Amino acid sequence: MILAGDLGGTKSNLGLFEVQREKLVRVAQKRYASQQHSGLEEILTDFLKETKAKVAQSAFGIAGPVVNNRVRATNLPWIVDGASLAKHLGLNFVRLLNDLEATAHGIEVLEPKDIETIYPGIPSPQANQVVIAAGTGLGEGILFWDGQRHLPMATESGHADYAPNTEQQADLWKFIGQHEEFVSAESILAGPGFLRVHEFLDPKVRHPSFGNPGADPAPEITRLGLAGTCPVCVATLDLWVQIYGSEAGNLALRNVARGGIYIAGGIAVKVLPKLKNGSFVAAVRHKEKLGDFLAQIPIHVILNEDCPLMGAAKVAWKNL
Repeated sequence: MILAGDLGGTKSNLGLFEVQREKLVRVAQKRYASQQHSGLEEILTDFLKETKAKVAQSAFGIAGPVVNNRVRATNLPWIVDGASLAKHLGLNFVRLLNDLEATAHGIEVLEPKDIETIYPGIPSPQANQVVIAAGTGLGEGILFWDGQRHLPMATESGHADYAPNTEQQADLWKFIGQHEEFVSAESILAGPGFLRVHEFLDPKVRHPSFGNPGADPAPEITRLGLAGTCPVCVATLDLWVQIYGSEAGNLALRNVARGGIYIAGGIAVKVLPKLKNGSFVAAVRHKEKLGDFLAQIPIHVILNEDCPLMGAAKVAWKNL
């Protein structure tokens, strides 16, 4: 039995998989609220007690840089150590990988229905690809083409500086900089960025979730923006999508990703109509000199939010 996990700042998704006819088949799955637990071992104890599974292989994707098979999570007060997990599970080895590296691995095992192409471009499958995922944080990864196959690679590019390219976006940078020391891409494109953008556009417009310390305003802003019932929420989604497209284009340029851009993460599915209306694609290719190059790159949205979980299971199965 293969035990895999996708560990994020909001949720930790665990799954058990079997290999049937050279294909991963999920046999159990459970989602935990990450912040309600002291660490991964606590969650694993509960999950394995409930499933009574005998685990033979295991891997976990987690948001943060993996160094010597150990991670200090970026959006969680956890330190996850592969050697400690192996001991806890009675295994010789447990593989840890960055969550976007896990997502990149997962793309290979997705079904066609799990991916929606929002811009066909000119397919170039034997070329670098990139994946970007906005959720509790902002993750970015690379699928490097080595001449024979794609090799998933982790980055921490979400924590790089935000790069505005319009006057309005520069004003947003100044607005956030008044309150925070750093203005990273994640400051805007992770879930909490929705409230920052909304307050930048009109601080006088407030919604019930804004004043609730335990609430996340992003779902309410998204709902009202998609419904068109709050003009500021509509404008928030529009600006957010433009900045997301610009960051995706930056990632593609830096890695010469002729093979495609994959948009993953929980937010993409929730704002899919906005991603498909053309503004995201336009922002991807609005770059100095290389707009024509970027216009050739296919853009896909990953609809299956379990992609990183499946990627971690694949890594354990193939011993990658």
